[in-house]
Amino acid sequence: MKKSSLALLIIILIVAIDQLVKIWVKTTMSIGEMFPVFGNWFYIYLVENEGMAFGLSFGTGFGKLFLSLLRIGVVGFIIYYLFALINKKQAGWLVVITLSLIIAGALGNIIDSMLYGIIWSYAPFLYGHVVDMFYFKLFMIPNWIPLWGGSYFFPAIFNVADACTTIGIFIIIIWNKKFFTHKKEDLKNLETQPLDLEP
Repeated sequence: MKKSSLALLIIILIVAIDQLVKIWVKTTMSIGEMFPVFGNWFYIYLVENEGMAFGLSFGTGFGKLFLSLLRIGVVGFIIYYLFALINKKQAGWLVVITLSLIIAGALGNIIDSMLYGIIWSYAPFLYGHVVDMFYFKLFMIPNWIPLWGGSYFFPAIFNVADACTTIGIFIIIIWNKKFFTHKKEDLKNLETQPLDLEP
């Protein structure tokens, strides 16, 4: 399989799964509703937020619009960068898979911001809320720990898109030499290469 085909397959598959899960919870549950999946440590818990990962908020109004536009710009650059690396034959399989995970995760939440407010008639274009649903109550964090003390680990509620983006970022951190070994002149040459988006 060509690397460009693999990238497109990963992105399309993850975005589809992310959106199907979100639509399922949105159409079958109410905000704040929760039910256990495994024992008392893994729940489906429907919440919405203004846009950052893991239930974090960047505010409403201009802050929300700025975040949506920033996401679109960043994911556009990463898409260009990935396929430019593939065209230059500078992207290994790990790089392709990792950047595809990050792109898919970003696109999944961008779709929420772009369309969900319109579909569910509560906000204009780019102002929709991001839907989260995975909640893990693994163990209680000691009270003496700043910020999260007294809450369960993992305290954040997240979705498929958040998970994929986070996995991609952790892979980059752990295997950073796979991602940051290109010479400066090679990176500059990427700008002159046509992109091959064909599978």
